[in-house]
Amino acid sequence: MKVLLGPRSGDLADLYAVPRTPWLRANMVSSVDGAAAGADGRSGSINNAADKLVFETLRGLADAVLVGAGTARTEGYGPAAVPVVVVSRRGEVPATLQGAEPGRVLLATCASSPGLAAARDLLGADQVLVCGDEQVDLAQLRTRLVDRGLVSLLAEGGPSLLRDLLAAGVVDELCATVVPRLLAGAGPRMTVGAPLDVPLSLELLLEHDGTLLARWFTRS
Repeated sequence: MKVLLGPRSGDLADLYAVPRTPWLRANMVSSVDGAAAGADGRSGSINNAADKLVFETLRGLADAVLVGAGTARTEGYGPAAVPVVVVSRRGEVPATLQGAEPGRVLLATCASSPGLAAARDLLGADQVLVCGDEQVDLAQLRTRLVDRGLVSLLAEGGPSLLRDLLAAGVVDELCATVVPRLLAGAGPRMTVGAPLDVPLSLELLLEHDGTLLARWFTRS
């Protein structure tokens, strides 16, 4: 990959190393015209080899992966090398994650969740994090995960969860891949929900065969 802006040398693990911990970064992909998913509703249908390489690098650097329950279902998430933290107000654990070994899947939900009791039976009470009463308190969730020693966190979407994480002020970095495609349609963007305005600072920009891969740091 060609470094357009940022460090001039180093492998991907060095280029994407976090500057400190705790650290929460999100990783998202979109087309040039802003589509965050293909016609099938999956981001997996628009990523490419360069994006997958960075995806695997970020997974290798993370202590845990955060994902919304809907995205986990749509993308067919399975257990990973690090714990997968499913965020679900309803307390739903996607079927593809229900057979994981103890501790490989955590659920973040709220006290009013209709699926709370079932999730505790399925995963074990220690693996269900109740954060908030009516909605999942994402700032509290970050603190709870850090207290468990999960200090380098990777959020993989979807767009609604990313918007809510940004609104909660808990995102330190956005890794954004732009693939050289135009998709049109009415699919989701990287963020979906009520308007917000988060200033960003460009830390790194890579290019490979027209694909742009950027590290954006949030600015307070």
